Amino acid sequence: MDRRSYIKSGAGVIAGGLIAGCTGSDSESESTATADSSAGTDTPTDTVSDTETATAESVVPSNVVIGSDIPYRPFEYETTSGELTGFDVDIAQAVFEDQLGVNYEFKPTSFDSIIPSLNNGNFRIIMSAMTINDTRDEKVDFSDPYFTAYQTIIVRADSSISSRGDLEGTVVGVQKGTTGANAAEELQSDFDGNIELNRYDQIPAAFQALKNGQVSAVINDNTVNAEFASQEDNIEFIEGEGAAVEAGQDAPPYLTLTVENYGIAFREDDSEFLERVDEALATIKNNGTYDEIYSEYFSG
Repeated sequence: MDRRSYIKSGAGVIAGGLIAGCTGSDSESESTATADSSAGTDTPTDTVSDTETATAESVVPSNVVIGSDIPYRPFEYETTSGELTGFDVDIAQAVFEDQLGVNYEFKPTSFDSIIPSLNNGNFRIIMSAMTINDTRDEKVDFSDPYFTAYQTIIVRADSSISSRGDLEGTVVGVQKGTTGANAAEELQSDFDGNIELNRYDQIPAAFQALKNGQVSAVINDNTVNAEFASQEDNIEFIEGEGAAVEAGQDAPPYLTLTVENYGIAFREDDSEFLERVDEALATIKNNGTYDEIYSEYFSG
């Protein structure tokens, strides 16, 4: 049974919808589960057993509600048919369904309010391409890192901007509450305030502003910028060495303003669940599942 679901908001109503593949009614699913358990089928050695999950119900819930800023392609976004997909979505399936044996669902949430929403109990965890940093770590606890990203700058190919310094005196688009916004604020400080920042609720609005000429550049995560640039003939990265080279990393072929790691965010009183998720993350990294998912969305 596909254990995924996606809470979609529309016309002021929250409606639950299965993403894909659920067959039969709940009673049929329960009957199938009973039959499977009585048949004595082998449990994979790298998967938490049903018994373990049942005895740890207070630690691992039967249904994990995940707060996420959607869309943020290629991490979480809808296909043309309305199915939720993306790197984070597939990692969630590998961790929660395949390893912990529980249901999970994504709940769209504005990124700039996502941590308060977590701590108010609106969902159990955050999976939203969220960078681990000291400011956030004061409010939530993070899983082990599961992805490395860089803040980067994209511009229109027909613009005169070709370096970091060329941004002085321009208007730059960012998403509210993100480390991209933080990186832009640092540039603004470096240029004695001579950069205007336009802050958007979601990154697609910043991208649209760049296309329309309302901003001269967008600062955002490299893979998300790359996804957008791959779909547009007139969008390109500012090139040059930067933070990744300084950190001795295998740097991408464009300017990097920061080196960051993504983590899954938990409330600070949820340490036992965090430990179980860290164990599941370690398993999918060791058994090749993580690499398979990564290769579906990214090259190199």
